[in-house]
Formats: sequence, C-alpha cells, structure tokens
Amino acid sequence: MKKTSTRLADGRELIYYDLRDDSVRDATDRRPLDRTVTTSEIRRDPLLGDSVAIASHRQGRTYHPPADECPLCPSEGDRLSEIPDSSYDVVVFENRFPSLAGDSGRCEVVCFTSDHNASFGELTEEQAGLVLEAWTDRTSELSHLPSVEQVFCFENRGAEIGVTLQHPHGQIYAYPFTTPRTALMLRSAAAHKEMTGGENLFDAVLERELAGERVVLEGEHWVAFVPYAAHWPYEVHLYPKRRVPDLLGLDEGARTEFPQVYLELLRRFDRIFGESEAPTPYIAAWHQAPFGALEEFDGVVREDFALHLELFTIRRTSGKLKFLAGSESGMNVFINDVPPERAAERLREVASS
Repeated sequence: MKKTSTRLADGRELIYYDLRDDSVRDATDRRPLDRTVTTSEIRRDPLLGDSVAIASHRQGRTYHPPADECPLCPSEGDRLSEIPDSSYDVVVFENRFPSLAGDSGRCEVVCFTSDHNASFGELTEEQAGLVLEAWTDRTSELSHLPSVEQVFCFENRGAEIGVTLQHPHGQIYAYPFTTPRTALMLRSAAAHKEMTGGENLFDAVLERELAGERVVLEGEHWVAFVPYAAHWPYEVHLYPKRRVPDLLGLDEGARTEFPQVYLELLRRFDRIFGESEAPTPYIAAWHQAPFGALEEFDGVVREDFALHLELFTIRRTSGKLKFLAGSESGMNVFINDVPPERAAERLREVASS
C-alpha cells in the first residue's frame, strides 16, 4: 500500500491509498473554494447523559446530485470533484459538511472505489483489503488527535437508509467522547467480569454463538452470526476469533481472510429478498474500543473490548421496511419481526454458489 497525503483548495486533508507503490498523486484541486466554516457544537443531555452534535451548516450539504455531477468521482476535464486526480483506488478526505469538527472531533469520507456504479460487495478481495488498510490507518492517525476519544468507521448504503450520494463510500467519525452504545457494552462487560470472577463477556458471547444455530459463515479467523437478541430483521455480527480491541490489533491472518468473509456476507445480503429487490439497503458499523481512559467502567481495560462489525438492514421483508416507531424511538425498546434463528437460516440459504 502507498499512502499520499495532500490538501484540497479549502485546506481540508485528502489521502490517496494505492495498491501500486509507483502511483504518483500530484494533481491539484483547481476549484475556487473558500475555507470551510463549520458550526458544530456538542451539547450534553442532562437527563439521558448522552451527547448531541448540533451542526446547522449541514443543511446545505450536497443532496442527490446527478451521476455526472457526483463529487466523489474522480475529476475529469472541466468537471472538478472532491478528488483532484483522474483516477484512484481508495481515497479519504475531510468531510466538507462535518457533523464533528475542531475540538468537537472530526469527520472523514472514505471512497471505496472510483467506479460510481459499483458497491463494496463488488470489490475484488485486493480492493477490499486496501479499504481495510485505510480504515486501520485512519483509526491510528485519528486516535492521536487530542480531541478524539473514539473512532467509528461505517458505511450507509441505499436511499432507504438516507444516503444522499450514491457513489460507493463510507465515513469515519472521530468522537470527542465514548459513544453511548459503546458505554453500554463496557458497563455490561464490567458487570459480567465482576459477576463471573474475571470472565470476558465478549468471549462468552462468541463461544455461545459458535456452539449454536445462528452462525451464518465461519472461516479460520472470522465468524459471522445473527445475535441471540438481534434488534433488526436481518442483523449479522462479524467477529475475529482472536479478541482484539481495534482494527490495529488484527494479525496478518485475520487481515488476509477478512475480504473473503466480508464480501461473501455482503453478497448474501443482496440475495435475501431476491434479485428484484437488490441491492439491499444496509448499515455496516465497526465497533472499536475507545482510546480514552476507562476508569468509569469498573475495572474494564481496552483489551477487554472486542472489535467487531455489525451489519444490518432496515428491510424486514419484500417491499416493507422496519421503521423505528413509538417503542423503538420513544423508549429504545426494539421489536423484531424476524426471529434471529430464521434470519440466520435465510442467510445460509443464499450462500454464493
């Protein structure tokens, strides 16, 4: 992998990740851009104890542009985009309309491929491996920023999810706090550790799932399963078999096998509801341990956390979506219409031939 860092016309950082070591990235951003001005502010909810990002400048962000005006495609001739070069393998840049900025963290865009009409599931194993390297590198770099406590790599896919740019891409949020969902996991891990005299909760969950009926696919280094209490109609958790707290901890074997397992998983998601309803909308979310202090979690250390990816779709059956209505949105109590065992069975049925 070759990494080349440069700057866009408004000062934002852009990084090329190339498969070839002899790639030259010297194109300049020719757009007449002013410096980006953001109004991001973090406010803490005194009742729930969580944080909300107030980012009014995002109201003006790019919204469903035509394909020939896509800001994530390479620049070509007089059509200038966020990527100055005429081609790329993987590229990461600071979001022009960030939810988090400055002392409130940082937001980045990850373009998986220059092919506007592709998807992550259509990448080659080599390309998917390069994306993994980019995620890992950005996790490392962002973790050293003084304002950053947790790094979250994710992909939103499909208009049903709320995606406004159709080019295959994901995002990275670098939060200045430990996110509420991660805090819940850490508290559960701390309670389990105390109750069992030191047993790791993530290890216990993985051991139970490996012995059960909800495993979707398994390799030498990774296992994918539908969790016992899945919140979403089709939800899969992908774990490395050797517990590590973040992407930086993956060994060479796990890095090599990841593209094989993950690409197969994504392709199965596109087959759940039949060809007529592909592609399947989904969210893919990496869960990594925070880089800040964990004193509030009663004896839990970073190494107790287990890196894993959660992949889920909001489609519950053909032509129908799962909406977060009163119970989910008002009380955070999910109601799942698809039994996890049936979801796992379906994802095994649609394996690639």
